[in-house]
Amino acid sequence: MATSLAQKVAIVTGSSRSIGASIAKAFAAQGAYVIVNYANSRGSADEVVDWITQNTAGKAKAVQADMSSLAGGQTLLDAAVKEWGKIDVLVLNAATMGAATLENVTEELYDEHFTTNVKVPLFMAQSALKHMPKPGGRLIFFSTSLCQATAFNPDVLSYVATKGAIEQITRALAKDPAVGAAGITVNTIAPGPTDTTLFRKGKPQGVIDMLAGLHPTKKLGQPDEIAPMVAFLASPAAQWMNGQTIRVNGGFTV
Repeated sequence: MATSLAQKVAIVTGSSRSIGASIAKAFAAQGAYVIVNYANSRGSADEVVDWITQNTAGKAKAVQADMSSLAGGQTLLDAAVKEWGKIDVLVLNAATMGAATLENVTEELYDEHFTTNVKVPLFMAQSALKHMPKPGGRLIFFSTSLCQATAFNPDVLSYVATKGAIEQITRALAKDPAVGAAGITVNTIAPGPTDTTLFRKGKPQGVIDMLAGLHPTKKLGQPDEIAPMVAFLASPAAQWMNGQTIRVNGGFTV
C-alpha cells in the first residue's frame, strides 16, 4: 500500500459524500489523518470515517461545520490542530451551485456564492498557513471545467464567476511570499461534469444525458476518477506543481 501521505494531516471540506468523500478515502489509503467535514449528513460522514478505519492505515475524524461561514471554516482548522497538532494539506472542495441568468441574479444569490465558494476558502487558506510546514504544505482549491467550456448554460453565471476568481487566487498565491515562495504549493482541480449530488440537483435526466454525451467516452466522470489527482497534488511528488489549474474532465474540454 502506498504511504506517501503517512501521518500527514489533511482537511477536506465537504467530504461526507461525492468527490470530497473519495478524496478523504484516497488520502487515508496513503496513510493520512483526515478531517471529514459535513454540514448536516452526520451519517454519511460517519460512513466515510468507518470505511477509513476499517480499510486503511490512516485515521479520520468527522467534524460538523458550515462552509458558508468563516466561523465554520475556523472550526475545521481548530479541530485538526487540536486532534493532530498541525495541518499539512487543505482541500477546499465544498461549494454551492445555484442557477440564475443575469436577469434573475439577486444580491442574496451572489453573496451566497461568493461567500461559500471564494471568501471562506481564501480565509481558511490564510488561517491554515500558521499551522503548515514551510516548505511542504499543500493548498488545493476547486474550480470547474465550465470556466473553459464553450457549451454551458448561462444560468451558471454566479457559479463560474466564483470559480474564475478561485483560478486567479491560485495564480496569485503561488507567487505570494508567505505561500508559494515559502514552499507551500497552491493548485486547483477543475473537474468536468461529475456524477455527484450537487451536479444532479435540479437537472432533468435529458440534460444529464446531454452533458454525458459531450465526453469522448459518453459518460459522466465519477468521484473516484477525480480523487487520485488530488492525492497526487497533496504528495511530495507534486512539489514542483504550483499555481496550476488542472482540468480533470475526461476530455470534456481540451
